[in-house]
Amino acid sequence: MVANEAWYPEDQVDGAIRGSSASAVSWAAVLAGAAAAAALSLILLLLGAGLGLSAVSPWAGDGAGAKALGVSGIVWLALTQIAASGLGGYLAGRLRVRWRDTDVDEVHFRDTAHGLLSWAVATLFTAAVLTASVSAVLGIGVQGLAAGASAAGTATVAAAAGAGAGGATAGAAHEGSAGARSGAESLSGDALGYYVDTLLRPVATGPGATTPANAGTGGVATTGAANAATLRAWPDASMVHADANSSSALNRLLLRALRDGGVLSPEDTRYASQLVAQRTGLTQSEAERRVAETLQRARAEAQAIEVRARDAADTARKTALQTALWMFVALLIGAFTASLLATVGGRQRDRIE
Repeated sequence: MVANEAWYPEDQVDGAIRGSSASAVSWAAVLAGAAAAAALSLILLLLGAGLGLSAVSPWAGDGAGAKALGVSGIVWLALTQIAASGLGGYLAGRLRVRWRDTDVDEVHFRDTAHGLLSWAVATLFTAAVLTASVSAVLGIGVQGLAAGASAAGTATVAAAAGAGAGGATAGAAHEGSAGARSGAESLSGDALGYYVDTLLRPVATGPGATTPANAGTGGVATTGAANAATLRAWPDASMVHADANSSSALNRLLLRALRDGGVLSPEDTRYASQLVAQRTGLTQSEAERRVAETLQRARAEAQAIEVRARDAADTARKTALQTALWMFVALLIGAFTASLLATVGGRQRDRIE
């Protein structure tokens, strides 16, 4: 008997046939096929990733679309499974020992089992390597995002300090708050600064606009659309930005209103209107109208953001679902290919004397 042949003698004891208790699995052949399949899988996956990156472009109108990339990825994954699993199964069948005095059907079953085992071992090994690689890449990405968010937060604090010292414009404040966002849009926190600036925007003045006379002006009407009665508590009626306390209070009121469906209680509405009237020179009724209009705009934007977030989540869910189903199909194709080619390799092995 040669070294790569296995004999299973059968002895007859009391009319019964006793078979050998030795294992019929050639683990050396299985592991060899699995190693070859795993290596080819990694090579083809890296090649597919490179081809996919070469097909995309950050510029609008350039590169392949998402649908084309998805179909290409599915086809490439299926081809990868066919090639890698077929190679692993063939090697497992061709390198296994030769079973003498064994029924043909039993040999076919064992070859099929060897191919399936090589596919299973290769799949588990590839999954472990890919999981570790993806985890490492995600860790690097998270560190990069954290560094970017920290830099953006530092820039926002510096911009806020500059605004408190010299009085930055409303547009600059809005851009600062937008720069502090690290991903998804949100109307919470600093993102409400734009609407606070809208509430505290001063009344436009012009050559034809006059304010009522009062005791503070000696009974003489002054130029501008501001209401002098509401501005008398402030030392400088032409200030564009509100006091820090007033801005914080309005920010908290807007945030609470958005959490409650975009509606303020009558007491909160009256308080917000008083703050707006004091800083802008509007009358109480005009300030209340401005508060109501600003809340309506903020609520509309918050609803639009929520709709976009839900749409993005639903799209991600559908993409993940389709990816999982097609990966399942591709893995089944790989298992079938490995088992089939293992029988081919086993038959070729048995032809060699």
